[in-house]
Amino acid sequence: MLTPSLITCHNRAILTVLQRHYTTTSQLPNILNWIRQGDHIKTKDEPLYDGHIPINILQRAILSVGSSIMALTDPARGDMIAVNGESSGHFALMGMHKKMLENEEGQEILKDRPRINSSSIDLEKLKCYPDGTLGREYTKFLEVNNVSPDTRLPVRFVDDADLAYVMQRYRETHDLVHTILGCPTNMLGEVAVKWVEALQTGLPMCIGGAVFGPVRLKPKNRSTYLNEYLPWAIRVGSNSAFLMNVYYERRWEQDIAELRDELKIETPPVILKSQRPVENVFVEAETNGLKMPQLDSTPIAMRSGSITRSCKMTPEIGFLLF
Repeated sequence: MLTPSLITCHNRAILTVLQRHYTTTSQLPNILNWIRQGDHIKTKDEPLYDGHIPINILQRAILSVGSSIMALTDPARGDMIAVNGESSGHFALMGMHKKMLENEEGQEILKDRPRINSSSIDLEKLKCYPDGTLGREYTKFLEVNNVSPDTRLPVRFVDDADLAYVMQRYRETHDLVHTILGCPTNMLGEVAVKWVEALQTGLPMCIGGAVFGPVRLKPKNRSTYLNEYLPWAIRVGSNSAFLMNVYYERRWEQDIAELRDELKIETPPVILKSQRPVENVFVEAETNGLKMPQLDSTPIAMRSGSITRSCKMTPEIGFLLF
């Protein structure tokens, strides 16, 4: 049995960051206690990029399993989903990185490492583009769903600078994927996007969202999902071009229909485009960078960047909104 004396300054730093960014005032995740016991396996000495927290094999396993359990038992913990994506996605990220290296546009993205946020993108300019262009449709998506490109949490637990950027890029292009797929942020739209992402990226958290997301669909929506959404999402995920290879920042003026044809994206089911977003109310959580739907009338209190009250979230919502 490991004793508290094995806790090092390195692990205390990890605990401090986790407590600051990944905890609520109501409970301290059990994984924090487990991480205290992880320093008997050597960690990498120096951070590889800004914000990086090096972790050893045991700590990675603990983060992966612990965050999965937390996400399943408390789906409002979107932060645990973020941690799970980083701690369990190494091999998937390697595959994504390889696909980008094999594509000319993907290579340029990896070389330039563009970021998608309000500092790097002139959203007001995009609003002036003609209807039907990628830039204008993207800003419409942000406006309708009350979301911002500034709410994606920086990657911390990926022990490779190149793969860390791939994960960051995946997070920051998620809303653009919604836009070009024509999928709203309701339950069926989120499930469809997760299927496409799961088939293209192989990220475990995407697979989890695709598999567990539909579990609590209402009976009236299940037939629609099985007959319309699921077959369409599987075809798009399997047959379309790798969406991580799209240099979106160079395509703002491109007609979105033309872009879909180029990427071999099949037109989404009509019913998909007619659905309203979940409650049409989203709270931008600074803690985890996720769009967290407020499904009841009680506000979600925010204090010091931490969620002080969990919203009512079904398991599928928690998995899908990352």
